[in-house]
Amino acid sequence: MPETATKTDPRTKPVMGATSYDKVSSGLICGVAGLLGLLGLLIAIWLSNRIPPPPAPVPFEIVDLPGGFEDGEPDEQMDLESPEEEIPDPSIAETPEEKVEITEMLETVVELSDSASQQVEMVMQSDASATSGKVGSSKGSGKRPLGMGGGKGGFPRDQRWFIKFNDDSIDEYARQLDHFQIELGALFPDGRLVMIKGVSQTRVVPRTVQTGKGEDRLYMTWRGGSRQQTDRELFKKASIDATAATIMHFYAPATENLLATVEVGYRNRKSAEIRRTYFNVRKDGSGYQFIVTSQSYLR
Repeated sequence: MPETATKTDPRTKPVMGATSYDKVSSGLICGVAGLLGLLGLLIAIWLSNRIPPPPAPVPFEIVDLPGGFEDGEPDEQMDLESPEEEIPDPSIAETPEEKVEITEMLETVVELSDSASQQVEMVMQSDASATSGKVGSSKGSGKRPLGMGGGKGGFPRDQRWFIKFNDDSIDEYARQLDHFQIELGALFPDGRLVMIKGVSQTRVVPRTVQTGKGEDRLYMTWRGGSRQQTDRELFKKASIDATAATIMHFYAPATENLLATVEVGYRNRKSAEIRRTYFNVRKDGSGYQFIVTSQSYLR
């Protein structure tokens, strides 16, 4: 009987297992996933601890009471001080009585005219002390305040504000005027006042008004620079030759109040204490804003 030989299959059966590549890649994936989770946790913590934005400020209007005298004192407000307590309804009811007795007789008016005038003043004071009422008082020293015009001291806005616009291009300058609702005016020697607005538009329509009639807006004129000639170029868009005219800028009440708010917020100084405020126009997103570059003060 022949011998049977056992044959061995050289191929081995496949074994499923993780290679080194699989181990490294899975480790990296786990690390990235852990970092993403940690990042999400940190963002959640940061959002939960954020300080809420401050509430929007309530719009208000700043009213100036400028005025005074060019040779006045910068620290005075044209009031009077009194040692008495301030009373809202003062009169002369409780004034201390001072009895004045006239014991000398006038022999000749010509010889004693000085004494006669003094006695008349004393009699008037004596009669006034007999009335009734309450003692009044006020604050201040009574000196003349520094400034111009009526009021409690200081300079009006058109004399203390200086505004410089951006000098990039005439189109940029025109957009700034329209953003702040500034209307250009050309005052001609014959008294005509031609006004234009919307100067950044392709077509500008002028309007003519009588000088000063019904116009109570704040207006300013140029003190220097090249923008005055630029304004005349803008008038040419409306077919107006403003070469011989005085150029003025008329500010809307909202823009004027914006300037006053920016001015006071610069150093928290009262408007009556400010001599000069210098503004500049700066780009703010799609619009523009006023910023204060410097201020000078009376006191």
